[in-house]
Amino acid sequence: MKKSIGAKSLAYPTPAWVVGSYDMFGNANVMTAAWGGICCSEPPCISVSMRKATYTYANIMEKEAFTINIPSEKYVKETDYFGMASGKDVDKFEKTGLTAVKSDLVYAPYIEEFPIVLECKLVHSFELGLHTQFIGEIIDIKADESVLDENGNPAIRKIKPIIYSPERNYYGVGELLGKAFSIGMEK
Repeated sequence: MKKSIGAKSLAYPTPAWVVGSYDMFGNANVMTAAWGGICCSEPPCISVSMRKATYTYANIMEKEAFTINIPSEKYVKETDYFGMASGKDVDKFEKTGLTAVKSDLVYAPYIEEFPIVLECKLVHSFELGLHTQFIGEIIDIKADESVLDENGNPAIRKIKPIIYSPERNYYGVGELLGKAFSIGMEK
């Protein structure tokens, strides 16, 4: 029997993404966000939600662009730091030693050391309550060649993305369970 635990913001898993933006002075800034996912296939779009109180919120509203940087497990400390410090108070790139790269397609920076970057232009924003959901059209995806498979697509086992758990923990990707749109045919 299941036990009711009430209405909470719990879903498993959630991403540990780092959202890149430029502030009003043109300074590169990043913040970690877990409330997000793919939200449309055509055009390809992604959603990410954040509170108005974040520095990144104002940056995205002003510049109408952002990047989604997908860190590998080796950058878990930097990813956590990006979610604790504010770009109002500190240069997060200087503090972590990571490299901000200016996107050539949208007005937002991305992190050179992270294996996957989605460059997005803002197409919608929705006030949901405490959070605002930003919908970005994916203009391009940049991937390190080292994380691509034989077909030129990013491979999750090579990326080693960080997964965030709402009980405030980070995890890596587990074992392969089966091929999607195939394993279910065995029933």
